[in-house]
Amino acid sequence: MSELQQNPVIAGQSNDSSFENIWQELKWRGLVHVSTDETELERVLSEESITYYCGFDPTAPSLHLGNLVQLLNMRRLQLAGHKPLALVGGSTGLIGDPRQTAERTLNTKETVTDWVAKLQAQVSRFLSFDGENAVRLVNNLDWTAPLSALDFLRDVGKYFRVGTMIKKDIVAARLNSEEGISYTEFSYQVLQGYDYLELNRQYDCTLQTGGSDQWGNLTSGTDLIRKVEGKHVHAYGTPLITNSDGTKFGKSEGNAIWLDAEMCSPYTFYQFWLNTADADVINRLKVFTFLSRERIEELAIEVAERPFKREAQRALAWEVTSLVHGVEATQKVIAASAAVFGNGELGDIDLPTLQAVIAELPTATIAADELGILNVLQASGLSKSQSEARRTVSEGGAYVNNAKVAGVDSELTVADFLHQRYAIIRRGKKNMAVLELAR
Repeated sequence: MSELQQNPVIAGQSNDSSFENIWQELKWRGLVHVSTDETELERVLSEESITYYCGFDPTAPSLHLGNLVQLLNMRRLQLAGHKPLALVGGSTGLIGDPRQTAERTLNTKETVTDWVAKLQAQVSRFLSFDGENAVRLVNNLDWTAPLSALDFLRDVGKYFRVGTMIKKDIVAARLNSEEGISYTEFSYQVLQGYDYLELNRQYDCTLQTGGSDQWGNLTSGTDLIRKVEGKHVHAYGTPLITNSDGTKFGKSEGNAIWLDAEMCSPYTFYQFWLNTADADVINRLKVFTFLSRERIEELAIEVAERPFKREAQRALAWEVTSLVHGVEATQKVIAASAAVFGNGELGDIDLPTLQAVIAELPTATIAADELGILNVLQASGLSKSQSEARRTVSEGGAYVNNAKVAGVDSELTVADFLHQRYAIIRRGKKNMAVLELAR
């Protein structure tokens, strides 16, 4: 696989044999919102081995949780014996699919090329390169770049009707907005339809999957193939995932949950899943894990009868974080979280994980010549005054990196700081802060 490294976690994955077929499992997991001929699609997926595709546009240097839904959907189809084509859009990424609000800022060709490589590497971790139905990575720039504008208009554009195109939900919304829509973004559905046609020609691809918000783009491909080739092919869209309280799924503190560890640390990623509401956790287990129906139903009982144990949330956080970041990174995150709260060795935490864990704690800086314990407690904000700090220490309630402070005359040294940079200060059992050594 050269530079593309496959996630070893996928080796243990399987679909649930308790379902009659893969289509029934997909529906139980809530992954089918809209489709072409459902009866025929269920038959094809149950009785044949077909080639299918899903596309990912490089509009950022990383995929996010919305993309993860599609990747796991692709993996379930692959486990059922079907052949995946993972398309990273080198050409559509230069355009960008229309957004609800305003035109996208066009990225440079160099940026898009770099992001294509990054997304291909991410996609490769979730799909198998082994066996007769090994995944193929494809890039739509390969067939659009050689196409002249005249050829594109004559050979592809003539099959699209403007009246139909402007009825697509996203296009209609933009046309009715103050921003309007450019011809560039208006043409996106033509490009995506052409992708499906080319993949049908080259690989006999007969199914496209994607989010239900992309339904207009998906059907542009099925319509184009019918008009050009006289074939009937399939598409289905997964539902958009929202939280039970109506808020948008996939955000934490207003930021997207990325799959790249540098853009969203494994600790932040793990905590996002761990904080899933009781009302949402079972649906998340269905969509984002390969746990069986039997196990998920057991966890549903736990949520109903013993929600305080948060067993379902811990199972969800473990499964998804292990899948995305690996078992070792997930174990480090769990150990680091426990250590910060007094149940482990803080010195064993690597710097990136430590920084992610303490990011949520109040932080202050302190100079290397002010490390007397009374100054430390006051600088951390855990004591309002020297006298309050003295009382805390005298009562045995002051801790530095989980070690109880011996007396009011104690002083820290640079060596006491984790990675010679941070000290976790605690007053009592729950009041915590971080001091960073001034440089």
